[in-house]
Amino acid sequence: MRKNEQSIQRCVTVSTVQKILGGKWKIEILYYIGMQNIHRFGELRRHVGEITESSLTKQLRELESDGFLHRHDFKELPPRVEYTLTDLGKSFMPVLEVIRQWGEANLK
Repeated sequence: MRKNEQSIQRCVTVSTVQKILGGKWKIEILYYIGMQNIHRFGELRRHVGEITESSLTKQLRELESDGFLHRHDFKELPPRVEYTLTDLGKSFMPVLEVIRQWGEANLK
């Protein structure tokens, strides 16, 4: 493989990651679930802040569809649903920690 072809492949990979995690709230949602141990919809909504219920639902569904989250419906009344990281989501946590550390060091 020529050097130019390798550059194109790396760009495609970064582009794919950006498409998956590029939602306005996705990285923050993953942070709260993976690093703050927050798993319930209402708790997530309070921590994320300005997000609407419909936006949170959409972002959670997309993260589930992309394999980062598992949704567990307890089938109770009142309804209770919890979100946990899949193995793919857990594998992203070291990357998220580096992003957080970089932000603390450089975005003052």
